[in-house]
Amino acid sequence: MQGRGPSAGNIELFSPTYFAACGLGGIISCGPTHTSVTPLDLVKCRRQVDPNIYTSNFSAWRSIFAKEGLRGVFFGWAPTAVGYSFQGAGKYGFYEVFKYYYGEKLFPNANKTVVYLGASASAEFLADIALCPFEAVKVRMQTTLPPYANSLREGWGKVTAKEGMAGLYKGLYPLWGRQIPYTMVKFATFETTVNQIYKTLGKPKESYNALQQTGVSFLGGYIAGIGCAVISHPADVMVSKLNADRQPGESGGKAMSRIYGNIGFKGLWNGLPVRIAMIGTLTAFQWLIYDSFKVSLGLPTTGGH
Repeated sequence: MQGRGPSAGNIELFSPTYFAACGLGGIISCGPTHTSVTPLDLVKCRRQVDPNIYTSNFSAWRSIFAKEGLRGVFFGWAPTAVGYSFQGAGKYGFYEVFKYYYGEKLFPNANKTVVYLGASASAEFLADIALCPFEAVKVRMQTTLPPYANSLREGWGKVTAKEGMAGLYKGLYPLWGRQIPYTMVKFATFETTVNQIYKTLGKPKESYNALQQTGVSFLGGYIAGIGCAVISHPADVMVSKLNADRQPGESGGKAMSRIYGNIGFKGLWNGLPVRIAMIGTLTAFQWLIYDSFKVSLGLPTTGGH
C-alpha cells in the first residue's frame, strides 16, 4: 500500500481534496466512455431481450441508421451520460477512500488483494444507488419498440408517474449483482496486473515516465475488462430483461425465476462477444483517462506500489 505523503503536486495525498479529485477523475473517465459506446450498448440490450431482432450487430446499426439516422444509433445516450458520470464519481472516488481506510487504517496487515476486493465492493454498492434510476430509464428506452420514451426527462417522468420512485429502483438488486462483482474484478485484477507488469519489467514504477505509466494502466485495464465482461454478463442480461419484461406487482425474485425459465442458462450469455469487445475497450480507456487525469494534477497513477 502507498503510505500518506506530504503532497503530490499541490494536493495532499489521501486528503479530502485528493479523494474529491479522484471522484472527478471517475466522472471524466466513465461518463464520456460509456456514452461513446452507446451504439454497442443499444444493440446489445435489444439482442439480450430479443435474440432474433437482428441477424448481426452490423445489420442492426445499418437498420437503425437507415430508419432514424445517427440519433437512432446513439439512442439512450443522455441517461447513459448522466448515470455513468454519477457512478464513475462513486466508483473511483469511494474506491480510493475505502482502499486507504481499509488498507492503511483499519486492516494495515491485510492481504492487498483482499483490500482491493473489499474497497471496490463497498464503492460500487454506493455508486449503483446513484446509477440505478438512470439505468432503468436507459434500458426501457433502448429495449422497447416503439421506444418507451424519447428522452431522459420523458422517461423519468413516465416511470415516476406510474410507479413512483420505486419504479426507478426496481432493478437495483440485479444491478448490484452485475456491477459489484464486475467492479471487484475490475479493480483487483487491474491492481494485480499492473503490479505484475512492473515486476516483469524489472524496474520500479517510479523509474518510468508518465506516458509509460499510463500505457501500463491501459494494458492493465484491458486485461481487467475482459474478466469484468465475463463475470458480470449473466446479471447484465437479467437487468435488461427485468427492466423490459417485469409484470405489474411481480416481485424481483419471481420475475427472475420466470425470465430464467424462459431463456435458460444459455440465454444468460446472449451478446457476450459484443460485451467483451465493449467492456475490454471501455475499461482500458477508463483507466487510461483516470490515471492521465491524476498525472495532470501531479498525483501518482494507480497500482504498482
